[in-house]
Amino acid sequence: MIREFGSGEVFYLVFAMRWTLMLSAIAFVGGGLLGLVLTVLRVAPFRPAGWLVTGYVQLFQGTPLLMQLFVFYFGFGIFGWDVPAIVAASTALVLYAAAFLAEIWRGCIQAIPKGQWEAARALGLRFLPAMWLVILPQAVRIAIPPTVGFLVQLVKNTSLASIVGYIELTRAGQVINNATFQPFAVFTVVALLYFALCWPLSLLARRLERRMAAGGPTVRAIP
Repeated sequence: MIREFGSGEVFYLVFAMRWTLMLSAIAFVGGGLLGLVLTVLRVAPFRPAGWLVTGYVQLFQGTPLLMQLFVFYFGFGIFGWDVPAIVAASTALVLYAAAFLAEIWRGCIQAIPKGQWEAARALGLRFLPAMWLVILPQAVRIAIPPTVGFLVQLVKNTSLASIVGYIELTRAGQVINNATFQPFAVFTVVALLYFALCWPLSLLARRLERRMAAGGPTVRAIP
């Protein structure tokens, strides 16, 4: 029996947004923590670690996210693990986000003048203390706008998790469409809900870019 597309279906889509937000939060927080470790390893003086991180970044940036989702979803099955779709989707998105955030943050760290590194060494600071006390506080301000911009892309990319059966906003739209056979109305609402999620983040990223350009690249520097 074909249902009409009404307020009940719209509320179902709105409620499905919470799963999109949850997956986005897992991917961003997990990817951020891993990306920070990868960033430090990549700029560290120990070159083999930098080579490994470079290979990791190129692998995840050079392959489609959809393929990565398939690899993790079906790859767990090779070992006899029947994992939920949320686990496979979260794993793929965390590793994907870590690769991009590591590259973004590497560029922000390398944008800090070399004189700051030299000043830190002159104070007797080794690599990690210099990174934590001198370089990262300055790089954070540069990194905020592109990081927020990447978060917008990450929210939209969670829609690909529907391909492995995770019921987020896009998958919920497919379910409603299969019941109502009104794809234009259904996916117009889905698109508007994604817009409601991403547009404020896009405005925030632009505002932060303007503030950074007006305020200069440094916040805490060694004189």
